[in-house]
Amino acid sequence: MKAENAQKQGVAAFFDVDGTLTPEPSQERRFFRAVRRSRAIPIANYFLWGQEALRLLPHGIAAMVNGNKRHWSGVRCDLVLQHIEAMVFFEEGIERAAWHAGQGHKIVLVTGMPEPLARMVARTMECELEARGAGGKLLLCATRMEEREGKWTGRLLGEAVYGEEKFRAVRRIAQEHRIDLRISHAYGNALLDQSMLAAVGHAHVVNPGRDLTAVANQRNWEIWHWQVEKCTGQEMPLAGTTMRRGESLV
Repeated sequence: MKAENAQKQGVAAFFDVDGTLTPEPSQERRFFRAVRRSRAIPIANYFLWGQEALRLLPHGIAAMVNGNKRHWSGVRCDLVLQHIEAMVFFEEGIERAAWHAGQGHKIVLVTGMPEPLARMVARTMECELEARGAGGKLLLCATRMEEREGKWTGRLLGEAVYGEEKFRAVRRIAQEHRIDLRISHAYGNALLDQSMLAAVGHAHVVNPGRDLTAVANQRNWEIWHWQVEKCTGQEMPLAGTTMRRGESLV
């Protein structure tokens, strides 16, 4: 009965991924290291990344780090299927997502990593939830990159999903899927997530640093400490599977 009421009211749980559902280092960094070991990263990409970093620097360090994807220039998109490592999740995070799914809440991943990589994370998480009897449709919003002839150009389609863009993404998804943000939940681990956290009625911070802890205490946000790491089996989606922003995997 609770699940039916939640679905009618449009309740969702928005999850950041890196540092929230999965331990650091980020999934993109893990993937980059694997691709670099295969020597699929052109040497010129390091210079391209540096040039883009200088261009973005006036907008702040966060823009330089999170909005710069030039290191993927010329890299084949399908490498995400070949070089992705087994994923490690916080067990407590998966259990919390399973609880939300059991209440009939929509589960939404909001992450700054490239969308193809985020789809792999989402697929793995769906399998974990299904194993707990909490299967259902999972929504995704991630950074979209331009593709040409099966390769990334390193340019973005739209904005990188971090900071205020996460807030805007949550608002867009809520409008598209008739979600009531006043009774919804959000989980994040960094100061850059605070706009997304402030967008909902129930904010949760995960393993926060000192600065985010201070914000959480001031705003009476719930604080979680997740430590148990679980390495999951990797079930690959079919090659060529695509997902639009805010679209369900299934």
